[in-house]
Amino acid sequence: MELSSEHIGDTLVVNLDGRLDGSNSRAFEDQLNSKIGDSARSVVLDFANLTYISSAGLRAILLIAKSLGAKKGELVLCNLSKRIAEVFSISGFDKILSIYSTREEALANA
Repeated sequence: MELSSEHIGDTLVVNLDGRLDGSNSRAFEDQLNSKIGDSARSVVLDFANLTYISSAGLRAILLIAKSLGAKKGELVLCNLSKRIAEVFSISGFDKILSIYSTREEALANA
């Protein structure tokens, strides 16, 4: 999995590329927490290039969302493929996380 990021205003936008599973979920969580640091309050995860997510990946995303929530921040997701959106729906994560179709919508609501 590859991560790239950019700041758009006060929002950190992180692009995920590849697979998020048990083999890399801890490294993903550590890298993202490092990028967030103390400065970012809003984070958009752009899943346009994410091809797979496992329960370990879901757990990492939930932990990051909780960490941001404790700092009065917010985690927003966008560009989920049909397959990944189905995983979020089946797991119920679509009920507890903000998910938008496009990056523009996510940024407007972050």
